[in-house]
Amino acid sequence: MNTLEAIAARRSIRKFKDALIEEEKLRAILLAAAQAPSGKNRQPWRLIVVKGEKRADMIRIMKEGIAAAKSRGEDTGSSDWTAKVMERAPVTVFFFNPQGLRPWQAHTTGQMFDDVVDIQSIGACIQNLLLAAQDLGIGSLWMCDVFYAYEELCAWLGEKGEMIAAVALGYPAETPPARPRKPLSEIVREM
Repeated sequence: MNTLEAIAARRSIRKFKDALIEEEKLRAILLAAAQAPSGKNRQPWRLIVVKGEKRADMIRIMKEGIAAAKSRGEDTGSSDWTAKVMERAPVTVFFFNPQGLRPWQAHTTGQMFDDVVDIQSIGACIQNLLLAAQDLGIGSLWMCDVFYAYEELCAWLGEKGEMIAAVALGYPAETPPARPRKPLSEIVREM
C-alpha cells in the first residue's frame, strides 16, 4: 500500500477483533511513529504502550476519572464510549510531551510557543502511527476523551509531562465508510 492509498483507506475503528497484535507489527508501527518530523528535531514525544493484563487497570482508572469528572458536574462528552473502545482494543498508546506543562498551568510566551511546536510534532508522530497501522492491517482510533481522566491516567502511567492523546490499536472488526470531507474550495485559499 502506498502512502496516498493508506491515507484514503484509513478509518477510525471502534470495534476490534479479539486478537493480539504481533510484536513485530507493533514494533514497526511504533518505529514509524518515532520517524515523524519535529521542530528542531527535538522529537518531543514519549509513547506509553498499554497491553495485556495492564489494560484492566487502565480501564478502571479511566472509568474512575470519568466518574470523578461527572461528580463535579462536568460534561464528559463521549468518554464512556471511549472507555468501551479502549476496553476492546488489545493495545492503547498514550502520547506525552515530557517537557510540556499541563494545559491549565501558567505558560510563559516562550513555553507556549514551544508547546505549540511540540504538539504539532506529536500530531505528526500520531499520524505516522495511524498510517503505519493502516498499512499493516491494524485498525486505530485517535482519542482525546482520555482528558476526562487526565490526572488519574497521568498518575497511573507515572507521567508528569503533558498528555496529548491516546490511540487504540487492534485488528478491525468493522469496515466503516469514509466520512464526508469538506471540499478543497472551502478549506484552501490560494494567493
